[in-house]
Formats: sequence, C-alpha cells, structure tokens
Amino acid sequence: MKRSGIFIKVFIYTIIFSALLVGATAALFSSQIMSYYSGLQLQRISSTYKQLIDQSQGNIDITKIANQFHDRNQSFQFYIAGAGGNIVYVTPDADTSTNLVGMKADSETSSFMVYLGNGYMLHVFNNDVFSLKYGNLIDRTLVMLSAMLAVCVIGAFIFARQMTKPIKTLADNTTKMANLEEVPPLTERKDELGILARDVYSMYDRLKKTISQLEDEILRVREVEETQRYFFSAASHELKTPVAATSVLLEGMLENIGDYKDHPKYLRECMKMMDAQGKMISDILEIVNLNDGKIVPVPEKLDIRRTVTDMLSDFHTLSEAKGQRIVTDIPDGQLCLADPKMLGKALSNVILNAVQNTPDGSEIRIWSEPVANRYRLCVLNMGVRIDDTVLPRLFDPFYRVDKVRSRKNERSGLGLAIVRKTLEFMNVDFALENTPDGVLFWMNLPKM
Repeated sequence: MKRSGIFIKVFIYTIIFSALLVGATAALFSSQIMSYYSGLQLQRISSTYKQLIDQSQGNIDITKIANQFHDRNQSFQFYIAGAGGNIVYVTPDADTSTNLVGMKADSETSSFMVYLGNGYMLHVFNNDVFSLKYGNLIDRTLVMLSAMLAVCVIGAFIFARQMTKPIKTLADNTTKMANLEEVPPLTERKDELGILARDVYSMYDRLKKTISQLEDEILRVREVEETQRYFFSAASHELKTPVAATSVLLEGMLENIGDYKDHPKYLRECMKMMDAQGKMISDILEIVNLNDGKIVPVPEKLDIRRTVTDMLSDFHTLSEAKGQRIVTDIPDGQLCLADPKMLGKALSNVILNAVQNTPDGSEIRIWSEPVANRYRLCVLNMGVRIDDTVLPRLFDPFYRVDKVRSRKNERSGLGLAIVRKTLEFMNVDFALENTPDGVLFWMNLPKM
C-alpha cells in the first residue's frame, strides 16, 4: 500500500481543522442570529399591538377593546385568555386548536404571548404579517459559508504547498545523496528547515570528500600492491637467471666437461656474476629502505658545480673508452639545500645512465639554470631519442629498452628507479623528456 505524501497529509489536516472552525463559527452565530430575529419579531408584534396593549392596562372591559381593535385590523388573528386559561375573546377566523408561534420558545406551545394586566394574556398567531422570511437569510448564510470553505481550501493548499515544498526538495536531495549523485547547493532559508538543509548538505559534502579520499587511498594501495607485485616478480626473474647460469658453470666444472676444466677462468666468471647480483641486491634493499622511510634525508648547503665536478671523475674512464665528451656549464655560487648522499646517489645514476645510453663519440652536456626559487640541473644525452610511450616506464624497476644489450652491459635496470624514489623522497621535481638535441633529464634543486 502506497503511503500518502506529506503534502496530502498537511492539506487534509488543514482542511479538517478549517471545516471544524467554520462549523463552530456557523453554529455560534446561528444561535445569535435566531435570537436576533426572534427579538426583531417581538419588536414588530409589540409595535403592531401597542394600541391594544396600552388600552388594556387597567381596563376591565377587555372584550370590547379587543373587538374594537379587530374591527380596525381585521387581518390580525389573536385571542385573549383569562387567568384560568379560558378564552375571553378570539378573532372570528382564528383556530385555537392549531400550533401558534410564541414569543417564548416553548416546546409545548409556540405562541407569542404578551401580558395585558389583570390576569389577561394576549396570544398572537404567526401570520404573514409578522413572520420574518428566513429563506434569504439561509441562502446568504450558505453562500457565505461556501465562500469561507473555498477560501479555507485555497489557503490550506497554499499553506500545505509552502510547508511541504522545501521538505520534499530536501527528501529528493537526500535520496540523490544516498545514491552518491551530484546535488546542487540548497537555497538559503532562515528557519529551521534551512538549518536542517544546510546541516544535511554539509554532512553530504564531508561524506563526499571522505569517500573521494578513501577512493584515492584505495587506488594508491592498489598501485602500491601492483608495483610491489611487479617489483618482486621482476626481481625474482632477474635473480633467477644469473643463479641458474652460475649453477651451470659450477656443475660443468665439477664434472670437468670440455672447456669447463679451466676452473680459474670460469670461477672468475662466477665471481663476476655474483658481484653483479650483490650490487643488484644492494640496489633492491636501497629501494625497499626508501619505500619504508628508513633513510632520513639530512639537508646541507651544497655547491652544485663542485658536487657535479667531484662526481664526474668516476665516469671519465668509461666515457673516454666510448669516445664521449662530457661538457659542463655550471656557474659558480649556485648553492642548493639537499642531502649530499641522496643527491649524489641520484645524480650518479643519472650520469651513468647518460654515459651508457649515449652513442660512441657523441657528447653529454651538463648545466644548471635558475628557475623561480630553484636551480634546474640538466643532463642531456646528445643524439638520442626514446619513444614517448617508453619514457615514463624507464623509471619502473628492471625495465630495459634493449634487454639483451642491458644484460651484456651488466645493467640491473634499477638505476632510474632509485633516482625516482630518491628525488620523490627529497621532494625534488624531475622529468625525463625528448628534445630536438637528444634526451634531457632535469631536476629542480631548492635554492639555499
């Protein structure tokens, strides 16, 4: 069964209350009107029979006076009763057996009675001369009551609509809120409904923000879980391959199969692979420590030019072997605030990546320039271009563009991943992008 809306309830309650009020008003005023008309009828009868009443006062021959009055007013019908109730005079056409309309609202007799003195009572018939027409009065009363009811119905409709419209709007909005739909700000009201609407909307706004934060947190957790899943899958794959290769070498040496009899040669190969795996494990532990926040940065004042110059000495041998030139253009006096170890680790991986991926005989440029309240340190690999779809993935752990060459060059695939984790932990903005001259890596170091 469908429940009635609040508008119907308020409308019906208001109509019932208004109808009761109109009925009570009509009942109260009807008795007053009837009393007024009875008094008016008495006044008319008294004025009509005034001569008879005045002449009867103290006069013994009441019959003669009544007969003379009737001769002058033959249309009037009345009779006069004595003290014992016996009729002493009656007009010829009067029927004393019929009910009479009385001055006194008596249930037994309805005659108009006027005391004449000396024990005589005048009884007057209610004929057309004295009767008042109630028809017009009743018609006017009904019209007035109908108009009052019509006004009450219209007023009840307007009242119910004005009362329930904001409540219905609020109910519709709360339904949308429950379905997590967008709800526009509610109109301003100064009453209790306005306060309720503002409280509901404020709760809805806070709930929406909380849900949005929870969704973002869920997405972040999923991304972290997916990253960890990929990381451990890639790490297990990277570690499994050299371990299997080392096992093959050791098994061949133990069995003295073919060239594997040259134990010193293959032991050195095993040691070389173990060293590479040890370095990879150290890089993995460093990423884990950065994720767990176990490495706490200690910012210090650093000279950018000196930091880069001191670091380049470690890469001159490798760059010269490939016929590369490293050109620096960093002005003196550029001081930044950063953790020296973390910045050195990130910058070392960036330069190593540049040397490894720049073609032989090409050039690597390193410079810095002021950008707002920071110094932008740039490393450019000349003559290199990477597909734009691949650039963001270069920071993923163990990702390599050319896996064969990377393994041959003993790259772990964790260098740029460590760079990203380190710079994010230091709150340093960075990017890797293609330029007309090559691939550019930049980082924004805060000015001292």
